[in-house]
Parts: sequence; C-alpha cells; structure tokens
Amino acid sequence: MFRRIAVVASCLSLAGLLVMPSLAQNEDTFAETQTGPIRGTLESGIVSFKGIPYAAPPVGDLRWRPPQPVEPWSDVLETTAFVHDCMQQQADFEPIATTMSEDCLYLNVWKPTYADPGDQLPVMVWIHGGGFVGGGSSIPTYDGTAFARQGIIFVSFNYRLGRLGFFAHPALLAENAVPAVNFGYLDQIAALNWVQQNIAAFGGDPSRVTIVGESAGGASVLALLTSPAAEGLFRQAMVMSGGGRRPLLGRPLTGGTALAPSADQTDLAFAQTLGIEGDGPDALAALRALPPEPFVEGLDLGAILGIGLSCAQAELADPANYDPACEPAFPGTPIIDGSIVVGTPEAVISSGQAAAVPIVIGTTSTDLAQYFPPRITDPYAMFGEDARAAERHYRLPLIARAALVFRGQGELRDLLPVLSIGSDLTMHEPARFVARELTEQGAPAWLYRFTYTAESTRPESESQSHAGELPFMFNTLDFTYGEAVSQNDRQTAEAFNTYVGNFVKFGNPNGGGLPFWPMFSATAYDLMNFTLEDGPVFMADPRAEGIRLVERTADRMAGL
Repeated sequence: MFRRIAVVASCLSLAGLLVMPSLAQNEDTFAETQTGPIRGTLESGIVSFKGIPYAAPPVGDLRWRPPQPVEPWSDVLETTAFVHDCMQQQADFEPIATTMSEDCLYLNVWKPTYADPGDQLPVMVWIHGGGFVGGGSSIPTYDGTAFARQGIIFVSFNYRLGRLGFFAHPALLAENAVPAVNFGYLDQIAALNWVQQNIAAFGGDPSRVTIVGESAGGASVLALLTSPAAEGLFRQAMVMSGGGRRPLLGRPLTGGTALAPSADQTDLAFAQTLGIEGDGPDALAALRALPPEPFVEGLDLGAILGIGLSCAQAELADPANYDPACEPAFPGTPIIDGSIVVGTPEAVISSGQAAAVPIVIGTTSTDLAQYFPPRITDPYAMFGEDARAAERHYRLPLIARAALVFRGQGELRDLLPVLSIGSDLTMHEPARFVARELTEQGAPAWLYRFTYTAESTRPESESQSHAGELPFMFNTLDFTYGEAVSQNDRQTAEAFNTYVGNFVKFGNPNGGGLPFWPMFSATAYDLMNFTLEDGPVFMADPRAEGIRLVERTADRMAGL
C-alpha cells in the first residue's frame, strides 16, 4: 500500500517525454515543482498533470527500501498521461488504465485554470483501494475533474502493492535496525511530503490537506491517522469502508504460530517456494535480483477475500476443525511493525494517540465481511449475555436461508447470518467506533451509510456493495453506467460529491442547499443515509440493533 531519476530522466528524454520549449511562468498548463518544470493538459477549464514522479523508481537495489528522492530535471517534463500503476495480478474489477510496472511511484494533480501559484485552495489527496494487492490511480472512476470544478486541488498517487509493498522476510529485517517492511505506507507518506513541498506551485494550500481513501485506501487513512510518521501531513480525513478496530488485512511482524503465522514466517516460506533459502544477505540479494512478476502471482482481491474465510470454511466443513488460534494469513498486506504501524486502530485511537482531526467516515449498506465470530458454528456465543438477542436479530427465517457458494469452495450453509455479523464486525460498527472516539477527543465527525444503487441495476441490486459508491463520490457515473445513467443517479452523485467537496473546503460537509447533515453523537445511532428513493436523509441507522450488540461486545473485549 503502504529509479534513479538521473537514469530515468535520460530514458524519458529518449522517449520524447522531456521537451525544451520556453514557457511563460503563468501558462495554465505549466508548473514548477521542486524537482523540475512540468506541463499538463487543459480540458474544459481543468488542468491535469499525470505521471509526476514523487520518488525514485524502487527497482533493483531500491526494491524493499524506503522511497528515495527524485533526481531533479531541468527541461520541461510532459505530464500529460498516466505512466505506470504498480505491479499486481490484474482483475476485471480493478481496471487500471496503464501497463503495470515496478517503476510506479507517480502522482497526478487536477486544478482549476484560475488556480495560480500563491493561491491557497484546499487540497484533497486520494488513496486508492484494492486490498493492498491491486488498483491504481489511473482507474477512470478516480478522475479528479469534479472536485477541481469545486475549487479543490485534487491529488492521487500510486503506492507499492502486495509483496513488493509489504514484505518482512527475515533477511530484510536483519538489514535494518528499525523494521522497514511497510513500503507501501512509506510511499504514501512520501507522496504526502511531496504535497507539502510542491502543492503551492499548483495554487494549493499545504496547511489545508484532506486525505480520503476507500477500502484499503480507507484503512490507509486510518494507518496515517494513527502513525507518528504522518504527523502534520494533513488536517482532516475521510474513511470509506476502511474498518476502524482491527486493521483490514493486517498481520503481526513476528512471533506467529502455525495456525496464526506472522509476516516474517509467511514471507520466508514464500521465498522458499522461489528456491531461495536462508535469511542472510545472500538470500535478500537473490530476492532483489528476481523479476517482479513472481511477487504478485496469486495475489488479487478475490484471493485475499477468500483467505478471510479460510478458518470459517475449515470449521464449517467439520466442526472438529475449530481452533481458536486459527487466524488467516494475508500475504502482501500491511504489518504491525511498531514503527509506521504502532498498533491496531482501536488501540491507538482509544488511547488518544491518534491525530484527532475532523473526519467523515462511513460504509456501504452491503459492505464487506472480513472478520468473523470466533466460532462460526456458534456465531452468537461471542455476544455473551447478549447471545440470545444477537440470535434473534441476525438469524434469518429458514425460508430465507440459502446455500452460498463462495468462489467454488463448497456449500457454506447458514453463512448468511455469519456474513451479516462479519459486516458489522468489520465495517459498520468500527466506523461508528472511530467517530465515537474522535468525538470524545474533541474532533467533529460525520457518519454516513451509502445505500443508493444506480437505477439501471435494480431490482437485482437495491443495496450498495463495497466500493459501489465511488462513481457517485467522484461524479464519474458515465464511465461506469454509460447511457443508462438516470436523473436520480446524477442527483445522488452531485449530492455526495458536493458533501465531500464541502468537507474538504470548509471542514464541514454542509452547504450548497443540501439536506443538513448533523455531527455524530455517541448517544444516538443516527447517520446520513444516501437512500434508494429519498436522497440523503439523516435518520436512525437501519443496522442499529446489530451495531449496538457488536459495540457492546467489542468494547467489553477491548476493556473499554
């Protein structure tokens, strides 16, 4: 998630990407960054700069090292097209618009034409999702034009993914006194530092930065909120389906067991599958000498989600397989290293050590389930004295129960109630937890649920799935739905995009004639719901009963 430009610059020059015309300093498509001049593209009053290097290519000896500075250039760098997204095993639901490459540390900027150096426009920094193993800033849904039209400087960027971004082989641990394993997060911090140093050249105010992310991007926002290394790099945050108690897809650095392996164990075992033994410098040199492709094989979002159910599936196949120590091992995902990731979001936020900044946080109505009750065959036992109430709430009528086939791995009977509990455990209650804790620490919070689905997808889809809100938030519906976009679709997109833009600009989502969105209150289970038929409505949370039960249980287990 979380190369040597002197050479790269000469390569770009050979490719015709560096040109030498003289340009007026106030030309709309020109900007002077600290590493060199760039030129972007003007379209319909918005200027975009795509493919700006913010760190040296992490290739060769720079693989699995913190991002290194870019070598300055003197000629004008044409930044008119996305360059590369990071290495990944591509899938249809992650439609990056570039070729993937290990040379991928680039960012993009959108700005209105009236934004000049010295202006102080608010800045929105987007962190893409994809389970830390996929995605990229080139995905057309993530176009920043609609936010730039609101007077916002919009920035997106790539960060290293999978085993190239999050890797803890013992030889790598031995190489550094302080663990350097969360390279994807180090990339995110480097991109935010680039914003601090350069965004004024585009008319942006480095003191008014809002970080926004969804799924793995939302988890990244939480990681930045709770990391000492990101202190001072942003002023407010928005978390979309990013969890809030346990880290999404997180894993311990060391000390694992066979049933709950740690990152050093899984990454050592992976290297052995490549024929590389040992944990010394020779092993690390051999790993760095390999091409990047082997490090992304078998890692896509579908595979990662399947891993989340591995312990549950084993127990469902035979209850005798149940073992309370069983924990899924998510390769190529962030690591609690004690340095960049100092603990779980729950532990850091509840202790008051996180950045207490204004926050918008929420989920979709049918969001992901990544964490499950400890005992799948008795999912209500975890609720303790609330077990019977939980069973009454979550258990579906027998006529509604369905056998569920999860990616061809067999029939998972009675899993639908477990998935509903898992969604509350993973997404819905943790979002409320973050809003509750930051509110208690004096930071304003706004909680939402996105239920609306495009009218062309109904009646099959009447509850929004994970990541389905993104075309509405970016107001890029035409890319996703084409000619099927309805007037109600556009009104919902305009509302969501404007709420987010208001928050970026004013630190409050309200304004522009939108329905009023009150701040979060810990004493009520209310939120702003982007409904199917009535637009945004502030109302009682439709999932309030389950969330209340999970909250009581989670607080008890955390000692809160």
